[in-house]
Amino acid sequence: MLYVVLVLLGLMARNRSFIIYAASISTGQTAKCNDAKSITLETAGPANATGGKFSYSTNDRGGANVVIWKSSNFTTIPITLGPNDNNNSLNGTDGGRTGLPQRGGMGKHKVTLVSQNNFSRGDSIGDIGGLVKITNTGLNPVTVSCN
Repeated sequence: MLYVVLVLLGLMARNRSFIIYAASISTGQTAKCNDAKSITLETAGPANATGGKFSYSTNDRGGANVVIWKSSNFTTIPITLGPNDNNNSLNGTDGGRTGLPQRGGMGKHKVTLVSQNNFSRGDSIGDIGGLVKITNTGLNPVTVSCN
């Protein structure tokens, strides 16, 4: 039993790609879900870290970036989770002179993609049947759960 686990861990380390039920993937790693009913992507959303002369973000503002490839229609979809991002309009700072209503809010740290049976558009993110590959293209780890 231990030998099988070690062999599987060795294959995962060599290929950097594996079929999972729940795992954290780092930059450049790929996780795979096969015929999942739902796929949950989550980042802990570390605090924004800045550095350098102009104090640019050194960790993508704590957000996560992934690319999802779906075998059902061979499409690729980018998803960004930005728990530290604020999409609030600026009407609070401009005294309402723009005439825009208050909208927006903080970004999300978690998203769940749910399979949609008999969905007619193959290019929809809801079509997660078959093999789905999730690649971490950002700087922060992402937890992927296949259900």
